[in-house]
Amino acid sequence: MTHPFLDLAPLSAARFASIEDRVARLLHTGQDVLIMQGEALLPLEGAIRAAAGPGTTALNVITGPYGQTFGNWLRDCGAEVIDLAVPFHTAVTAEQIRSALSERPEIDFVSLVHAEAATGNTNPVAEIGPVVREHGALFYLDAVASVGAEPVLVDAWGVDLCVIGAQKAMGGPAGVSAVSVSERAWARMAANPRAPRRSYLSLLDWKERWIDGGRTALPHAPAQLEMLALEACLERIEAQGLDAVTARHARAAAATRAGALALGGGLEPYVHDAADAAPVATTLRAPAGTDAAELVARALRSDPALPVSAGGGALAKEMIRVNHYGPDATPATVRGALVALGQALAERGLTVDVTAALGAADAAGR
Repeated sequence: MTHPFLDLAPLSAARFASIEDRVARLLHTGQDVLIMQGEALLPLEGAIRAAAGPGTTALNVITGPYGQTFGNWLRDCGAEVIDLAVPFHTAVTAEQIRSALSERPEIDFVSLVHAEAATGNTNPVAEIGPVVREHGALFYLDAVASVGAEPVLVDAWGVDLCVIGAQKAMGGPAGVSAVSVSERAWARMAANPRAPRRSYLSLLDWKERWIDGGRTALPHAPAQLEMLALEACLERIEAQGLDAVTARHARAAAATRAGALALGGGLEPYVHDAADAAPVATTLRAPAGTDAAELVARALRSDPALPVSAGGGALAKEMIRVNHYGPDATPATVRGALVALGQALAERGLTVDVTAALGAADAAGR
């Protein structure tokens, strides 16, 4: 049996390094970039466990479920954690960060999610980064959902640890991920006796065996198919132009929000202010007296492939999410989602105007 995914030549160290260089260009950084052989949770956890430990005082910003996860990891490392939680329908502000840092001058680590696809908000990292750098804290950023949907400027924003995954706006594979690491972050890891070593979580092992060796010999066999898929995904973004890709996501988000508002039936954006809404996904609050999960199930009867889902966990009854990212950041996807949601609301006896919704979406998405 032959198949294009089988019997491939081994991926060379030079090709692996060239893919890392492409990721660095995507992130606008001159920092070291490591491509990790696993989903983004691998470097997200690995970076925290490497850089934080007893003696660390961390400001952990919570604007969604991933912020909560980061706080748990930090506490597990022995760090003292100050949680700065804001309502999930909004975003944190640079002034809130500044105030928290002023109240606790000993804070030396700040963790933040750029865009929370689960809640549909995005945080103003361009404004927050200089505040964190002025304070002198290490800045850890989860850009998994934002990269490709909106600008991610690692060096300009002063980010020390930036983790990305390709499976959302980049339209790539989920099986590999990447992290950029500043010199300050490497120094913090080297000084941390509890940083993972001889472990799949270890960034320091990769540094010593891969980066410090001139990236000439891979520490182990890479996930070949995922690496080739990541390379193809980066090539496609480069060919289209990153600005064009992010603009496509911005148009999809604007169209979805406008269409939902015009649809009626009590459907409304979950994130109140459009400036706080993430381009990667639009979250909607289900009308009073309805169940979001039930409405989504009705909507998907017409087209199960639509990227529409209910919120996770406690949000399942109140939140509907339209995941317009990657190949789904298109007018056709937005229109399909609005039509399906309109039908679901109409079946529940609510008054909707699908024609008005499609018109508003088309106008906002131009």
